[in-house]
Amino acid sequence: MDKGNCSSLTEFLLLGITDNPEMKVFLFSGFLVVNLINLLKNLGMIILIRADSQLHTPMYFFLSHLSFSDLCYSTAVGPRMQVDFLSKNKSIPFLGCALKFLVVCIFIDTECMLLAVMPFDRYKAISDPLGYAVDISSRVCSQLLVGVYLVGTADGLIHTILAFRLSFCGSNKINHFFCDLPPLLLLSCSDTQVNELVLFTIFGFIEVSTISGVLVSYCYIISSVLKIRSAEGRRKAFSTCASHLTTVAIFQGTMLFMYFRPSSSYSLDQDKMSSLFYILVIPMLNPLIYSLRNKDVKGALEKLKNKVGFK
Repeated sequence: MDKGNCSSLTEFLLLGITDNPEMKVFLFSGFLVVNLINLLKNLGMIILIRADSQLHTPMYFFLSHLSFSDLCYSTAVGPRMQVDFLSKNKSIPFLGCALKFLVVCIFIDTECMLLAVMPFDRYKAISDPLGYAVDISSRVCSQLLVGVYLVGTADGLIHTILAFRLSFCGSNKINHFFCDLPPLLLLSCSDTQVNELVLFTIFGFIEVSTISGVLVSYCYIISSVLKIRSAEGRRKAFSTCASHLTTVAIFQGTMLFMYFRPSSSYSLDQDKMSSLFYILVIPMLNPLIYSLRNKDVKGALEKLKNKVGFK
Protein backbone atom coordinates (compact mmCIF):
# COMPACT_ATOMS: atom_id res chain seq x y z
CA MET A 1 0.00 0.00 0.00
CA ASP A 2 1.26 3.49 -0.79
CA LYS A 3 2.48 5.23 2.34
CA GLY A 4 1.05 8.47 1.04
CA ASN A 5 -2.45 7.07 1.51
CA CYS A 6 -1.76 6.21 5.14
CA SER A 7 -2.95 8.50 7.90
CA SER A 8 -0.58 8.87 10.84
CA LEU A 9 -1.91 7.03 13.90
CA THR A 10 -1.79 8.83 17.23
CA GLU A 11 -3.14 5.96 19.32
CA PHE A 12 -3.95 2.25 19.38
CA LEU A 13 -6.88 0.40 20.91
CA LEU A 14 -6.06 -2.67 23.01
CA LEU A 15 -8.80 -5.30 22.63
CA GLY A 16 -7.56 -7.23 25.66
CA ILE A 17 -8.23 -10.85 26.57
CA THR A 18 -12.02 -11.09 26.45
CA ASP A 19 -15.21 -9.10 25.73
CA ASN A 20 -17.29 -11.10 28.22
CA PRO A 21 -18.38 -8.70 31.04
CA GLU A 22 -18.63 -11.47 33.65
CA MET A 23 -15.20 -12.81 32.75
CA LYS A 24 -13.75 -9.30 32.95
CA VAL A 25 -14.80 -8.94 36.61
CA PHE A 26 -13.41 -12.38 37.42
CA LEU A 27 -10.13 -11.69 35.61
CA PHE A 28 -9.81 -8.26 37.24
CA SER A 29 -9.97 -9.90 40.68
CA GLY A 30 -7.57 -12.68 39.72
CA PHE A 31 -4.96 -10.44 38.18
CA LEU A 32 -5.23 -7.97 41.06
CA VAL A 33 -3.91 -10.77 43.26
CA VAL A 34 -1.21 -11.70 40.72
CA ASN A 35 -0.04 -8.09 40.33
CA LEU A 36 0.11 -7.58 44.10
CA ILE A 37 2.12 -10.79 44.55
CA ASN A 38 4.49 -9.71 41.77
CA LEU A 39 5.03 -6.33 43.40
CA LEU A 40 5.39 -7.55 46.98
CA LYS A 41 7.49 -10.65 46.26
CA ASN A 42 9.96 -9.06 43.82
CA LEU A 43 10.28 -5.78 45.69
CA GLY A 44 10.55 -7.76 48.93
CA MET A 45 13.34 -9.91 47.48
CA ILE A 46 15.30 -6.82 46.39
CA ILE A 47 14.89 -5.14 49.81
CA LEU A 48 15.77 -8.33 51.67
CA ILE A 49 18.97 -8.88 49.68
CA ARG A 50 20.03 -5.25 50.14
CA ALA A 51 19.18 -5.24 53.87
CA ASP A 52 20.93 -8.46 54.95
CA SER A 53 24.74 -8.39 54.81
CA GLN A 54 24.89 -12.21 54.59
CA LEU A 55 23.16 -11.98 51.21
CA HIS A 56 25.76 -9.57 49.80
CA THR A 57 27.27 -12.24 47.55
CA PRO A 58 27.43 -12.48 43.73
CA MET A 59 24.61 -15.05 43.59
CA TYR A 60 22.18 -12.79 45.45
CA PHE A 61 23.47 -9.71 43.62
CA PHE A 62 22.34 -11.28 40.33
CA LEU A 63 19.16 -12.59 41.94
CA SER A 64 18.20 -9.07 43.06
CA HIS A 65 18.57 -7.86 39.46
CA LEU A 66 16.51 -10.83 38.25
CA SER A 67 13.75 -9.65 40.59
CA PHE A 68 14.24 -6.08 39.33
CA SER A 69 13.81 -7.25 35.71
CA ASP A 70 10.68 -9.23 36.65
CA LEU A 71 9.30 -6.19 38.44
CA CYS A 72 9.97 -3.81 35.53
CA TYR A 73 8.35 -5.75 32.70
CA SER A 74 5.43 -7.08 34.76
CA THR A 75 4.49 -3.62 36.09
CA ALA A 76 4.87 -2.13 32.59
CA VAL A 77 1.97 -4.34 31.46
CA GLY A 78 0.03 -5.72 34.44
CA PRO A 79 -1.61 -2.62 35.99
CA ARG A 80 -2.69 -1.23 32.60
CA MET A 81 -4.17 -4.60 31.60
CA GLN A 82 -6.09 -4.71 34.87
CA VAL A 83 -7.54 -1.21 34.35
CA ASP A 84 -8.64 -2.20 30.83
CA PHE A 85 -10.87 -4.96 32.24
CA LEU A 86 -13.19 -2.32 33.73
CA SER A 87 -12.48 0.70 31.52
CA LYS A 88 -14.43 1.67 28.41
CA ASN A 89 -11.51 3.66 27.03
CA LYS A 90 -8.82 1.17 26.02
CA SER A 91 -6.80 3.55 23.88
CA ILE A 92 -3.06 3.90 24.35
CA PRO A 93 -0.99 6.71 22.76
CA PHE A 94 1.37 5.70 19.95
CA LEU A 95 4.43 6.77 21.97
CA GLY A 96 3.09 5.10 25.11
CA CYS A 97 2.68 1.86 23.17
CA ALA A 98 6.27 2.15 21.91
CA LEU A 99 7.60 2.86 25.41
CA LYS A 100 5.88 -0.14 27.00
CA PHE A 101 7.12 -2.38 24.18
CA LEU A 102 10.67 -1.06 24.71
CA VAL A 103 10.57 -1.73 28.47
CA VAL A 104 9.31 -5.29 27.97
CA CYS A 105 11.98 -5.99 25.31
CA ILE A 106 14.84 -4.63 27.43
CA PHE A 107 13.99 -6.54 30.58
CA ILE A 108 13.00 -9.81 28.88
CA ASP A 109 16.41 -9.82 27.15
CA THR A 110 18.09 -8.84 30.42
CA GLU A 111 16.43 -11.76 32.21
CA CYS A 112 17.55 -14.18 29.48
CA MET A 113 21.17 -13.13 29.93
CA LEU A 114 21.05 -12.98 33.73
CA LEU A 115 19.87 -16.59 33.76
CA ALA A 116 22.96 -17.47 31.70
CA VAL A 117 25.36 -15.54 33.98
CA MET A 118 24.06 -17.07 37.22
CA PRO A 119 25.20 -20.70 36.60
CA PHE A 120 28.72 -19.45 35.77
CA ASP A 121 28.76 -17.90 39.25
CA ARG A 122 27.60 -21.20 40.78
CA TYR A 123 30.28 -23.12 38.89
CA LYS A 124 33.05 -20.89 40.24
CA ALA A 125 31.64 -21.15 43.78
CA ILE A 126 31.50 -24.96 43.65
CA SER A 127 34.71 -25.69 41.72
CA ASP A 128 37.01 -23.19 43.46
CA PRO A 129 35.55 -21.96 46.78
CA LEU A 130 38.87 -20.43 47.91
CA GLY A 131 39.40 -18.38 44.75
CA TYR A 132 35.71 -17.54 44.31
CA ALA A 133 35.89 -14.12 45.97
CA VAL A 134 38.74 -13.09 43.65
CA ASP A 135 37.33 -14.55 40.41
CA ILE A 136 33.80 -13.23 40.97
CA SER A 137 34.59 -9.91 42.64
CA SER A 138 32.19 -6.99 42.91
CA ARG A 139 33.98 -5.38 39.97
CA VAL A 140 33.47 -8.49 37.79
CA CYS A 141 29.79 -8.64 38.83
CA SER A 142 29.31 -4.98 37.91
CA GLN A 143 30.99 -5.44 34.53
CA LEU A 144 28.83 -8.48 33.74
CA LEU A 145 25.71 -6.61 34.79
CA VAL A 146 26.56 -3.55 32.68
CA GLY A 147 27.11 -5.82 29.68
CA VAL A 148 23.77 -7.55 30.26
CA TYR A 149 21.85 -4.25 30.44
CA LEU A 150 23.67 -2.77 27.43
CA VAL A 151 22.83 -5.76 25.22
CA GLY A 152 19.22 -5.78 26.45
CA THR A 153 18.84 -2.05 25.81
CA ALA A 154 20.43 -2.23 22.35
CA ASP A 155 18.18 -5.13 21.31
CA GLY A 156 15.09 -3.41 22.70
CA LEU A 157 15.88 -0.19 20.82
CA ILE A 158 16.44 -2.05 17.53
CA HIS A 159 13.09 -3.88 17.72
CA THR A 160 11.21 -0.78 18.91
CA ILE A 161 12.60 1.51 16.19
CA LEU A 162 11.93 -1.06 13.46
CA ALA A 163 8.40 -1.81 14.71
CA PHE A 164 7.21 1.76 15.20
CA ARG A 165 8.56 3.11 11.94
CA LEU A 166 6.14 0.81 10.10
CA SER A 167 3.01 2.23 8.47
CA PHE A 168 -0.34 1.48 10.10
CA CYS A 169 -2.95 2.36 7.49
CA GLY A 170 -6.13 0.55 8.45
CA SER A 171 -7.44 -0.47 11.85
CA ASN A 172 -5.70 0.72 15.01
CA LYS A 173 -7.11 -2.17 17.09
CA ILE A 174 -4.42 -4.39 18.58
CA ASN A 175 -5.85 -7.82 19.33
CA HIS A 176 -3.82 -8.19 22.50
CA PHE A 177 -3.59 -6.85 26.06
CA PHE A 178 -0.30 -4.99 25.41
CA CYS A 179 1.78 -3.76 22.49
CA ASP A 180 3.56 -6.99 21.59
CA LEU A 181 5.45 -7.42 18.33
CA PRO A 182 3.42 -10.18 16.56
CA PRO A 183 0.02 -8.37 16.70
CA LEU A 184 1.72 -5.10 15.72
CA LEU A 185 3.23 -6.75 12.64
CA LEU A 186 -0.19 -8.19 11.72
CA LEU A 187 -1.69 -4.71 11.97
CA SER A 188 0.91 -3.02 9.76
CA CYS A 189 0.42 -2.42 6.04
CA SER A 190 4.19 -2.24 5.47
CA ASP A 191 6.50 -5.05 4.46
CA THR A 192 7.47 -6.67 7.80
CA GLN A 193 10.06 -9.13 6.47
CA VAL A 194 12.94 -7.07 7.90
CA ASN A 195 11.29 -7.06 11.35
CA GLU A 196 10.75 -10.81 11.24
CA LEU A 197 14.32 -11.43 10.07
CA VAL A 198 15.80 -9.18 12.78
CA LEU A 199 13.61 -10.80 15.44
CA PHE A 200 14.63 -14.29 14.38
CA THR A 201 18.32 -13.38 14.03
CA ILE A 202 18.94 -11.29 17.16
CA PHE A 203 16.56 -12.95 19.55
CA GLY A 204 17.54 -16.33 18.13
CA PHE A 205 21.20 -15.54 18.79
CA ILE A 206 20.42 -14.45 22.36
CA GLU A 207 18.37 -17.60 23.00
CA VAL A 208 20.93 -19.98 21.50
CA SER A 209 23.90 -18.32 23.24
CA THR A 210 22.21 -18.12 26.66
CA ILE A 211 20.83 -21.67 26.56
CA SER A 212 24.23 -22.95 25.36
CA GLY A 213 25.91 -21.01 28.17
CA VAL A 214 23.59 -22.55 30.75
CA LEU A 215 24.13 -26.09 29.41
CA VAL A 216 27.93 -25.72 29.30
CA SER A 217 28.01 -24.23 32.81
CA TYR A 218 25.94 -27.11 34.18
CA CYS A 219 28.16 -29.69 32.52
CA TYR A 220 31.08 -28.19 34.44
CA ILE A 221 28.98 -27.87 37.62
CA ILE A 222 27.95 -31.56 37.52
CA SER A 223 31.57 -32.57 36.90
CA SER A 224 32.71 -30.48 39.89
CA VAL A 225 29.92 -31.71 42.18
CA LEU A 226 30.72 -35.37 41.44
CA LYS A 227 34.26 -34.70 42.70
CA ILE A 228 32.93 -33.65 46.11
CA ARG A 229 33.51 -36.58 48.48
CA SER A 230 30.75 -36.05 51.05
CA ALA A 231 27.15 -36.89 50.17
CA GLU A 232 25.97 -33.86 52.18
CA GLY A 233 28.29 -31.58 50.20
CA ARG A 234 26.97 -32.95 46.90
CA ARG A 235 23.37 -32.57 48.08
CA LYS A 236 23.94 -28.96 49.14
CA ALA A 237 25.67 -28.09 45.85
CA PHE A 238 22.87 -29.59 43.75
CA SER A 239 20.27 -27.88 45.94
CA THR A 240 21.71 -24.42 45.19
CA CYS A 241 21.31 -25.10 41.45
CA ALA A 242 17.82 -26.63 41.51
CA SER A 243 16.02 -23.27 41.81
CA HIS A 244 17.95 -21.79 38.91
CA LEU A 245 17.35 -24.80 36.66
CA THR A 246 13.61 -24.62 37.38
CA THR A 247 13.51 -20.92 36.49
CA VAL A 248 15.51 -21.44 33.28
CA ALA A 249 13.32 -24.33 32.16
CA ILE A 250 10.08 -22.35 32.68
CA PHE A 251 11.31 -19.06 31.22
CA GLN A 252 13.27 -20.34 28.23
CA GLY A 253 10.62 -22.95 27.42
CA THR A 254 8.01 -20.20 27.21
CA MET A 255 10.26 -17.97 25.08
CA LEU A 256 11.02 -20.76 22.62
CA PHE A 257 7.32 -21.61 22.33
CA MET A 258 6.39 -17.94 21.84
CA TYR A 259 8.84 -16.89 19.16
CA PHE A 260 10.20 -20.04 17.50
CA ARG A 261 7.16 -22.19 16.80
CA PRO A 262 6.08 -22.71 13.15
CA SER A 263 4.07 -19.81 11.73
CA SER A 264 1.41 -22.30 10.58
CA SER A 265 0.58 -23.03 14.25
CA TYR A 266 0.39 -19.36 15.28
CA SER A 267 -2.86 -18.00 16.72
CA LEU A 268 -3.51 -14.73 18.55
CA ASP A 269 -5.48 -16.43 21.34
CA GLN A 270 -2.62 -18.82 21.98
CA ASP A 271 -0.20 -15.89 21.83
CA LYS A 272 -2.19 -14.02 24.50
CA MET A 273 -2.08 -16.98 26.89
CA SER A 274 1.65 -17.46 26.37
CA SER A 275 2.24 -13.74 26.90
CA LEU A 276 0.22 -13.80 30.10
CA PHE A 277 2.41 -16.61 31.37
CA TYR A 278 5.77 -14.93 30.76
CA ILE A 279 4.64 -11.37 31.56
CA LEU A 280 2.75 -12.04 34.80
CA VAL A 281 3.02 -15.66 35.98
CA ILE A 282 6.80 -16.16 35.68
CA PRO A 283 7.64 -12.96 37.65
CA MET A 284 5.29 -14.25 40.37
CA LEU A 285 6.90 -17.72 40.41
CA ASN A 286 10.59 -16.68 40.43
CA PRO A 287 10.72 -15.25 43.99
CA LEU A 288 8.76 -18.27 45.25
CA ILE A 289 11.11 -20.73 43.53
CA TYR A 290 14.20 -19.02 44.94
CA SER A 291 12.86 -18.62 48.48
CA LEU A 292 11.01 -21.87 49.19
CA ARG A 293 14.13 -24.08 49.41
CA ASN A 294 16.69 -21.39 50.20
CA LYS A 295 17.83 -21.42 53.84
CA ASP A 296 19.74 -18.13 53.47
CA VAL A 297 16.66 -16.28 52.22
CA LYS A 298 14.46 -17.85 54.91
CA GLY A 299 16.99 -16.92 57.59
CA ALA A 300 17.24 -13.34 56.33
CA LEU A 301 13.44 -13.07 56.29
CA GLU A 302 13.21 -14.30 59.90
CA LYS A 303 15.82 -11.74 61.01
CA LEU A 304 13.94 -8.97 59.21
CA LYS A 305 10.66 -10.03 60.86
CA ASN A 306 12.33 -9.92 64.29
CA LYS A 307 13.74 -6.46 63.60
CA VAL A 308 10.37 -4.96 62.68
CA GLY A 309 8.59 -6.78 65.53
CA PHE A 310 6.66 -9.49 63.66
CA LYS A 311 6.37 -12.89 65.33
